[in-house]
Amino acid sequence: MPVPLSQQEGVFVHGLFLEGADWDKKHSVLCESAPKVLFTPLPVIHMFAINSTAPPDPKFYVCPIYKKPKRTDLNYITAVILGTSHPPDHWIMRGVALLCDIK
Repeated sequence: MPVPLSQQEGVFVHGLFLEGADWDKKHSVLCESAPKVLFTPLPVIHMFAINSTAPPDPKFYVCPIYKKPKRTDLNYITAVILGTSHPPDHWIMRGVALLCDIK
């Protein structure tokens, strides 16, 4: 998928890895990971800030981003909203997160 040359807001981020899930590029949603696959590279994403007090939408999973696989408050960066065809609880129970480094 080509990356647009520019956007008015936000940044394009690459190099993130999904842990506990895979990414369906065709539908742009989370999907089950293949057996014995721990980490899956995520395609380039466009990140931008939102200001919302609306209740969570069941079509999206609020996915935490960590610097390293060790999930501590020191390694936590932020969270991004990812599309899903399953309820968010499905991915919470699987411990799905994005990682900047898998070592």
